[in-house]
Amino acid sequence: MNTELEIQRLRHPLRFRLLQVARVSRLSPSMLRITLVGDELDGFISASFDDHVKLFFPESGAKQPTLPSIAEDGGIRFPADKPKPPMRDYTPRRYDAAAGELDIDFVVHAGGIAADWALSAQPGDKLGIGGPRGSRVIPSGFDWHWLLGDESALPAIARRLEELPDNARGLALILADSPDCRFELTAPDGVEIIWRYRSRSESLEQALDGRGLPSGAGFVWAAGESGEMRAIHQQLKQRGLSKDRMRVAGYWKRGDAGAHESISEE
Repeated sequence: MNTELEIQRLRHPLRFRLLQVARVSRLSPSMLRITLVGDELDGFISASFDDHVKLFFPESGAKQPTLPSIAEDGGIRFPADKPKPPMRDYTPRRYDAAAGELDIDFVVHAGGIAADWALSAQPGDKLGIGGPRGSRVIPSGFDWHWLLGDESALPAIARRLEELPDNARGLALILADSPDCRFELTAPDGVEIIWRYRSRSESLEQALDGRGLPSGAGFVWAAGESGEMRAIHQQLKQRGLSKDRMRVAGYWKRGDAGAHESISEE
């Protein structure tokens, strides 16, 4: 394999940060953007659209979350006299070091710890973050790029589209609940953006049927509901795509919204 197309794995010093909400923006009926600020953001690193941070939410009635510390053995230790805070993994959508801002985009379907917090978030509210502990840097020099996912993957897909070079070619295939959930994405002219909708009984697996892989060296990144992503993974393997040319992850699982698993690495 061309060494210029090898995935680079980076490790970052683990830090826990207590931040506060600066702005809340509505991107679509199902997506909110929370902009976080705070002195503790200084030194934050997110080297890849594939990164995730751990969010720590306040307990019911609390003004700020309980954050862990790093033990002498390198492990994570929570205060013994307090319950562990609710936690979820999220994509750093945008980090602006000069402005001291971090954007996190939330899918806000009814119910769920993260969605409930985001829907009620106000400027000044506190949120904790940990990480990223590392980055999986996928080169942008492939001949083509496929980005596949549901709304949980949209922050990563949108960030990747913005970071690809102007001459990039490929496909972004996105599954949303309904056409109302669609919003404008910035992408190179050579990347086709296709939306599909659960309200029309459409799926990512169906959308891929009959679509052959382009010629040349390409990479497929896919994330969404675990069961659906396993089906996508099987499709890609059947088409002969090698393990080092794909990254397929389950960002959530029906009945377990907090699940996060790497499917293509199993």
